[in-house]
Amino acid sequence: MQNYKKIIENLFLSIKFFFATFVETLKDKIMPTLSMFYGLIIRMYYKDHQPPHIHVQYQSNNATVDIVTGNIDEGILPARQLRFVQAWVEIHKDELLADWEMSRNGEMPYKIDPLK
Repeated sequence: MQNYKKIIENLFLSIKFFFATFVETLKDKIMPTLSMFYGLIIRMYYKDHQPPHIHVQYQSNNATVDIVTGNIDEGILPARQLRFVQAWVEIHKDELLADWEMSRNGEMPYKIDPLK
């Protein structure tokens, strides 16, 4: 009985790993990663709603950040990480707005250099 239990546990872990990998691959197809820095992942959906914004993930925190203002529209980020994102958005605003137009047209946006 123990052997069957161990086999089922291993099978479950394999399936869980497969789906986690599949979801990350799919996520990059529907919401490409523009940049990653200091544990932050910056993404942008294809054909997303206005106003122009990015999706930011940091650990278990998620937020959408307005490209024009740098303010959080929805969600939450720790204050330090928000400042990093706001600095990065200010530096790369023109590139972000160009990527926004590309993604609104269903085109793959360009990667953007991380905050250094």
